[in-house]
Amino acid sequence: MSGNYTTPIHRQLAALCHRKGEKGREVLLVTSSEGRWILPKGWPMEGKHDSEAALVEAWEEAGVREGKVKRKPIGTFVAVKQSKHGDEDICITRVFEVKAKKVLDIYPEVKRRDRRWVSAKAAARLVTEDGLREILRNL
Repeated sequence: MSGNYTTPIHRQLAALCHRKGEKGREVLLVTSSEGRWILPKGWPMEGKHDSEAALVEAWEEAGVREGKVKRKPIGTFVAVKQSKHGDEDICITRVFEVKAKKVLDIYPEVKRRDRRWVSAKAAARLVTEDGLREILRNL
């Protein structure tokens, strides 16, 4: 069977939240629905700049209530996301840097996700996407 089947490419936004820790800068990772360590991320939102939508995801998935987000992405990576139906979706994810100012322990997805503050080096070891690993190494 032949044809011109193409896999659709989707756009996602991620928040690379960081703060000053006791041993230097720390970044915030959360677990995905499959238990992998990822950045808070989601889809573009109508009426919001991509950086603003990334900040919303940081709140919903990780409890970052206040933060200073940079308007330009610090990097982009490609990931393959499994749909609920088993299809593979290719996602190009734009990563926005967020300096976390206020982080709360109660947030919309607190029961669905774990979160962890780690060094950028440790985060690069924990994530599975090569492109994201590279962004974290260059932080």
